[in-house]
Amino acid sequence: MRKIKTETIALTGITAAVYMAATLAVSPIAYGSVQFRISEIMVLLAWVNPAFAPGLVLGCALANIFSPLGIIDLLFGTFHTFCSVMMIKRTKNMVMASLWPTIFSFIIGLELYIAFDSPFIVSTLWVMLGEFICITLIGTLVFTLIRKNDAIMTKLKSY
Repeated sequence: MRKIKTETIALTGITAAVYMAATLAVSPIAYGSVQFRISEIMVLLAWVNPAFAPGLVLGCALANIFSPLGIIDLLFGTFHTFCSVMMIKRTKNMVMASLWPTIFSFIIGLELYIAFDSPFIVSTLWVMLGEFICITLIGTLVFTLIRKNDAIMTKLKSY
């Protein structure tokens, strides 16, 4: 059995806490059919270093506990983030990696269809728009700037 290092546990906890806090800070626009989760920018950390993936999924789960949709968002939203970060960490190109949450937006569209009987396609398209803006437009810009700082990149890759 593989031992989990204290550093790994700390990284997971800190990543989860930051994701959750960033989501809750903008909670009026973080949940529902039109979502602008600034915290979703963080999923690109899994592209830089896969060690961030567990904390991102845990952070999403913790944030979704506070969702107006309750358990259904905990299940669907966390599954969406899990699928997204698993693909992000396997994708070499940052822009391509940033598209996975948008691609998997149908999971949230299905959630909204089940919870509210919202039109599946319309709901999915609205979620896709929010994911695309937050991650592909804003997130890739942020991470392009981060990549130019060798000290930050060295630290992010060191975990």
